[in-house]
Amino acid sequence: MNEINVLSFLESSAEKYPDCIAFKDKDEAITYNDLLSRSQKIAFVIRKIAQLKDYEKNKPVAVFIDRNIKSLQLFLSVVYSGNFYVPIDPTLPAERVQAMLDTLKPVCCLSATTRKLQVEACSFDSLLEQAKEVDEAQVESVKRIRELAIDTDPLYAIFTSGSTGVPKSVLVSHRSFIDLVHRFAESFPFPEQPVMANQAPFDFDVSVKDIYNSLNLGGTVVIVPKSYFVMPAALFPYLQENGVNVLIWAVSALRIVQNFKLFDACVPDSISLVMFSGEIMPAKCLNYLMDYWKDATFVNLYGPTEITCNCSSYIVPGKLEDTESIPIGKSFANTEMLLVDPDTLKRVRTANEKGEICVKGSCLALGYYANPEQTDSAFVQDPEVTAYKDLMYRTGDIGYYDESGNLYYCGRKDHQIKHMGHRIEMGEIETAVNALEEIKMCCAVYKEEKEMIYLFYSADESCDDVVIKQIRKCLPAYMLPNKFVYMQELPMNAHAKIDRKKLAELE
Repeated sequence: MNEINVLSFLESSAEKYPDCIAFKDKDEAITYNDLLSRSQKIAFVIRKIAQLKDYEKNKPVAVFIDRNIKSLQLFLSVVYSGNFYVPIDPTLPAERVQAMLDTLKPVCCLSATTRKLQVEACSFDSLLEQAKEVDEAQVESVKRIRELAIDTDPLYAIFTSGSTGVPKSVLVSHRSFIDLVHRFAESFPFPEQPVMANQAPFDFDVSVKDIYNSLNLGGTVVIVPKSYFVMPAALFPYLQENGVNVLIWAVSALRIVQNFKLFDACVPDSISLVMFSGEIMPAKCLNYLMDYWKDATFVNLYGPTEITCNCSSYIVPGKLEDTESIPIGKSFANTEMLLVDPDTLKRVRTANEKGEICVKGSCLALGYYANPEQTDSAFVQDPEVTAYKDLMYRTGDIGYYDESGNLYYCGRKDHQIKHMGHRIEMGEIETAVNALEEIKMCCAVYKEEKEMIYLFYSADESCDDVVIKQIRKCLPAYMLPNKFVYMQELPMNAHAKIDRKKLAELE
């Protein structure tokens, strides 16, 4: 492994498979050769728009995304420009988008969508038109920028929920992602030149695994229209039609397959590898998938955004009892996963003893962009190492090792949850609701057995409609509570704090 920049994956595959399809959506496709050439030319235009000097690099570029190959082309063009990209969903509330831009202060904004934006952004079509005028000498200047790259340069930043009400931007380096791609290639049975069906939104890190694992293997990323997961009758025929053989999907997407009994209409027979992550996969759902994809390999992946997507895996050997828990397995090579007491940070070394999962290695993100305080609280010194700097990321997840060395996930140590594949800080929901004039006090509780976010609140009178109308302006749809419960007063514990345990037990 001698790559120092993920563009090596594109360049290598463009040399081997110039006329093969790299990216495809419902409307268009692009070959490796065209992708390489176009990305380099657009990169020159980006630097010109951003007014960057020859030596300037590693600046944030906001990309307003859509479910199309234009988004992916913009990502690679930004990387060729020597900068890092930040995908932003244009359907998010205006206040949240502004908070992201305030954090980033991007050198420019690009757009792959036809939606009307509240900020000025250069459209893909405009960039492409300008790229037609880029000559060979200007492409050479882009290649010189590429030569300045080092593997700790940032590749992308993805926003996650923040407990203070302000989104956090996780910054990931080239080195971290190159390490992940090599771990995937050596650990899992990818078919030759795989065809991957992209399910995850491009502002969700599950999608990044599709992009760069496919580029490394000379494969094709087929973007699945979002509507196929809402009205999924067309989903499996679309996979079959495109010869898809690899799925790297969130658990919530695979549960749609079971809930809508999609196999009754069509069984895509080319699927050979199914990888899932984001939340706990019920064994009942996994068994259902295994009944139809009998020859496929199924892999449970684990890892938060801060450790570059995934740090452990478990290849499921066969069908399980419906009540069984699926391990999150063992750490990837070049990654160390350890358990600590959440209060003392002392190592937990006994089998079946629970502790907070911490991770060390090249997989660690660079931190939270422009947020040193939260970076320092999450990326901490290993207390057993005192002679040199040795950081580990505190996931906030509780787990235990069994006697065979497999790790199991038990839940969160705080009020952060996994819901519909997204990590959500309950504090961010509470911050938005508590800001409303009508609200006296509130508490957000996740009822895992129902997979629902409950919002308990006290006010002079019930005002569900007012609350939902207001928080829609600042929270994305996946963070909106599923159930509103009005109470004259919220229960308090002996420490004069809201009694979350009592609320969680209420029906």
